[in-house]
Amino acid sequence: MPREPLGVKVLKAVSSPIRLRILDFLMNRGPLSYTEIMKLLKLKPSRDAGRFAYHLKTLLKMDLIEPDLEKKKYRLTSLGRKLVEVAEEIEENAFQRRKMLVRTSRLSLEHFERNKIAASLIKEAGVPADLAQSIARETERRLTKLRTKYLTAPLIREFVNAILIERGLEEYRHKLTRLGLPVYDVTQLIKTMSQRAVDVEAVHEAAGDAVLEEYALLNVLPRDIADAHISGSLHINNLGCWVLKLDGVMHDLRFFFRYGLSPRPGLEKIPRKPPKDLESALSITIEILKLTMRESMGEQTADFFNVFLAPFVGDMKPDEVRDIIRNFLIEVNHLIPSGVSLGLELTIPRFITEMSAVGPNGKNVDIYGDYVEESLLIASSIIEVMLSEEKPILNPSLIIKIRNETFKDGKAERILFEAHRLALKRGTPYFANLILKEQRYASYAATGFRLASEWSGDWELDTLRTGILDSVVINLPRAYYDSGGNRGRFFEQLRDKMEMAARALEIKYLTIKERIGENLLPFLTQCRDGDPYYRLENSSRLVGFVGLNEAVHAISGNPIYQSEESLKFAVEIVKFLSKELGRYSNRPDARFNLSMVSCRDAAERLAELDIERYGLAKVRVRGGRRNPAYTDMTATPFDVGIPLQRYLRIEEQFHRLTPGSHLTPIPVREGENGPESLLSTTKEIVNTHKIGFYTYSRDMAYCNNCDRLFYGEVVKCPLCGSVKTMTRFVRRSAKYATKTLNRI
Repeated sequence: MPREPLGVKVLKAVSSPIRLRILDFLMNRGPLSYTEIMKLLKLKPSRDAGRFAYHLKTLLKMDLIEPDLEKKKYRLTSLGRKLVEVAEEIEENAFQRRKMLVRTSRLSLEHFERNKIAASLIKEAGVPADLAQSIARETERRLTKLRTKYLTAPLIREFVNAILIERGLEEYRHKLTRLGLPVYDVTQLIKTMSQRAVDVEAVHEAAGDAVLEEYALLNVLPRDIADAHISGSLHINNLGCWVLKLDGVMHDLRFFFRYGLSPRPGLEKIPRKPPKDLESALSITIEILKLTMRESMGEQTADFFNVFLAPFVGDMKPDEVRDIIRNFLIEVNHLIPSGVSLGLELTIPRFITEMSAVGPNGKNVDIYGDYVEESLLIASSIIEVMLSEEKPILNPSLIIKIRNETFKDGKAERILFEAHRLALKRGTPYFANLILKEQRYASYAATGFRLASEWSGDWELDTLRTGILDSVVINLPRAYYDSGGNRGRFFEQLRDKMEMAARALEIKYLTIKERIGENLLPFLTQCRDGDPYYRLENSSRLVGFVGLNEAVHAISGNPIYQSEESLKFAVEIVKFLSKELGRYSNRPDARFNLSMVSCRDAAERLAELDIERYGLAKVRVRGGRRNPAYTDMTATPFDVGIPLQRYLRIEEQFHRLTPGSHLTPIPVREGENGPESLLSTTKEIVNTHKIGFYTYSRDMAYCNNCDRLFYGEVVKCPLCGSVKTMTRFVRRSAKYATKTLNRI
């Protein structure tokens, strides 16, 4: 009987599926031990040891595998590797004969190619070439078992990611993850946004934000910070634009009044010369706000607004000024949805009085101290226009700045009185108490954001042409719940979360520097004489917190406003946070500030996550089961109904401790019969309380059918009886939220 050829013996050796799988495992995973191979084959030693030993012996006999005596493992021989490669080539040819097609992200159909998977792994995730080929082979093997008309690129990517997870290669999986929203989520997003009475562009932006949020969490922020945000220990604001945009901007209009708007790549093609009159100055201001909105997320503030505009008034009559102002306010209201704050001075501040004024055509015209009457005319015109509109103008917001000199000038006091009339009728102005020494150079935005001269000591460098880099919010109740009720561990939790927050903001700073280097923020970083308009290194990095009242209540048994002991503990917590944050402000480009940020999204999201984790019975929230939220922006909820003096005494203790952002809303009591009463409260605040920034708040409802405004919780129009035409204005945070009643 003739001897059987060696090739036939080799093929017989791999005719068993088990033996071929052993070779595959060794090819794809490298050397494996006896036990590891059995485990991968899902064989039991007590039952299958004999059968398994037979298969190994066969492969060893045919020189397809060999023992690695040093590592006590088995490995492929060159013949075994060649055999596996031939088997894969045969399988690949069979796969191609099925004409399996792939619908690519380029919207084309192509034949499947395993090497493209390996190339993507190497290019996108930095996977070593040998490992990439191994994963590609495994992906191909699994895809051959599918019975589908065509594959899609996302489906193939899911298979690859599954294999990466199985092999414990999480680092590569994160880099390879496809960003986007499932079909169901997009459908729900459209429905949710429609209930908010917004337009289709808002849906478009929300979808884009969702993708960039995933990108920031997976590829920009470290795993511990991303996990802290997802789990609810922290809340990172503006994640949808974290890698692209700044938050808030404090403008210096003089820059553009002097230089105009210059054409640059991606910006205006035609240059705009410096303005020549009030109308063109306000027109160029609109352009500044629109262009900045492309590069920032939050509130824009034009401080000293009426002072810097005053030189452009000239011989204009009050009616002419008022008409131009009205057009400007309406344009801002329609075109800048992200929010604008206008800082109004009722006197010319002493530190500005002697400065050269920028006037028509960018020329210097005397000093700002020569334009007191013009600045007051602009301020009074703005207030008058806002009072004349039946429907409240919620954007732009007015920041009425109160200084010692305000009460020494009859005209200034009259304008302040009209501002309080506006507060009573529309609830819209904000008041900055600048009488305190540390408040002299303070600039505020309506969100409560504050900049002062404590950084470099130069008020212009510290407050203008800079802004908010961004903010991170610490969940105070979660820190307590995670500590198991132990005060020492509670403060350790706070220290840990403060470090994460500071690190996240440092990453944001470095990321924005990259965007600037890539010329993706061309407007804000335009230069004159080598000096960029926006001073990134001076921007404030805010670390805030929510749930102070709820955390203290959980720890001490009483909310802040019911016990002196609770109040003392609340102050202790905030002082601790302030001290910890101070440890990260020792570099010239690391301007950290503790803040009581106004962030309703964080207050609601973190409360909901804590309830999911610890249960409603344990977690103290406002709003109950249906609308749970933590207290944000203030230490004490501003609607708890405690006496005003008690409320102010509590809040003033936290304004100095949170220099980055603070705001105290003061509810307008029912039956408030005139602006005199509110003005009296203001005088008491600025003379006896250390409240830095506050506003008067009242619920309102507007009937679009009757064009009438009503106060309180009005469900239907008292005049026409309609419900669907009513829009409510409710302050739940720094700004009013609008709600159409038939959508609530």
